Amino acid sequence: MSAPPQDRVHTLLGLERPPIAVGFLDAPPPGVSPWRGGQVPAGCTFWREAQQGSVFYTVPSDHYNCAVGSYTHGIPLPIARAAELEQTVQFMVGNGYLRMEEVPGIPTLKETPAFVAYGPAAANAFPADLVIVAARPAQAMLLYEAALSAGAGSALMSTLGRPSCAVLPLTLGTGSAALSFGCKGNRTFTGLPDDELYLCVPGEKWDAVAERLEGILAANEAMESCYRAKQASVAAA
Repeated sequence: MSAPPQDRVHTLLGLERPPIAVGFLDAPPPGVSPWRGGQVPAGCTFWREAQQGSVFYTVPSDHYNCAVGSYTHGIPLPIARAAELEQTVQFMVGNGYLRMEEVPGIPTLKETPAFVAYGPAAANAFPADLVIVAARPAQAMLLYEAALSAGAGSALMSTLGRPSCAVLPLTLGTGSAALSFGCKGNRTFTGLPDDELYLCVPGEKWDAVAERLEGILAANEAMESCYRAKQASVAAA
């Protein structure tokens, strides 16, 4: 497996893992291989593979093992497995993990993608509909400020907890960056550390966000110097 490509955001923020691109496509992207890693427990497993440097595309059946993930991606389960979504939701409700009235509010893709491609954002291997960044809160704050500056976010940024994969249709539907705290399933299948969360950015605005980040870092350094000087002056008074 090749090393993940480095990009400006990865380097400037000192991220542990590179930003990854996700593309919802009507045809296989040229030069990109299909997923050959066998069955996975959930679609967010593909996020981990992309973070590790792999570039590939999936078909709907690659997502069937996660009923909730298939639901958020607008992928109907085959008739033989159609009951799995209701069974999963009932299990979550029965264990107090979810309330039934929350289900209609979960964002979903409006159309079933024929192919879903994944890879490091820096690879530029296919048209990216979304870019997902795993970051610590301080890093996410800087990226949020860059998104605001680039017109890719709003002051009242959309945020969700579970399921994490719903941040994809949420961001795609609003055209604006969104946060996901990272649900238990996602953290289990991706290994996302407890001190990190996700920020998702519309793919068409990713380059603009990356271009603004260096200026945002410089502005924050200036503010930190100002705040430390003020802290010192008050302490000395």
